[in-house]
Amino acid sequence: MPGRKWLRRTAITLAALMVIGVVAFQFYEPGWRYEVRGVDVSRHQGDIDWNALATDRTAFAYIKSSEGGDLVDIRFSDNWLAAEQAGVLRGAYHFFTLCRTGVEQASNMISTVPDEQGMLPPAVDLEFGGNCSARPSVAEFRVELDAFLAAIETEYRMRPVIYTNYPFYDAYLAQDPPEVTWWIRSIAWQPRDSLDWTFWQYFPGRRDGVDGRVDRNAFDGDLPALRALTERNDE
Repeated sequence: MPGRKWLRRTAITLAALMVIGVVAFQFYEPGWRYEVRGVDVSRHQGDIDWNALATDRTAFAYIKSSEGGDLVDIRFSDNWLAAEQAGVLRGAYHFFTLCRTGVEQASNMISTVPDEQGMLPPAVDLEFGGNCSARPSVAEFRVELDAFLAAIETEYRMRPVIYTNYPFYDAYLAQDPPEVTWWIRSIAWQPRDSLDWTFWQYFPGRRDGVDGRVDRNAFDGDLPALRALTERNDE
């Protein structure tokens, strides 16, 4: 019947447009207008060709070092060294679990990440996804976070970076935002104007040297400003 044929064609057309849209969005880069862009990686990216990555819009990389009180990313040491050799400015990030104390977690990161000149400020990843089931009060959480941040700043002599998304920020950080450098996850749109962000993580996509998609980031500034973040508090 004509009506059924029309519905079938319409459904096929819509499905095709959806597929095209998804594929196109893989290559769309919300942060294209920013001069300085980078990635963040962990063991999930597997073996990375850092020389190839360095030539494909990658001025900096944040590399997962650790998680919780005792987990160390198995590819951290290799990625850390290879990024430097490829000329990519690199920093380390720690995934903060709500089930361990801030002191324990700072100790884990400090024992994993070498204190080296030229590194970007250490970052802490704060989000509900992949975290434990505990949901402490804001006051309880801030005690542990503040302990973590204080230990990291003392060790590396740099103001730490907080990576987070809107659900976690609104739940635990909005009432009294700590004095840190902000790294905000916002998939398709630039972060809220009310957030004084420095790094922006947006829709994951392709980069040379990485098999599959990788989280892409933009820096709100030029390359000299990014390099300035590597300076220590005592310099």
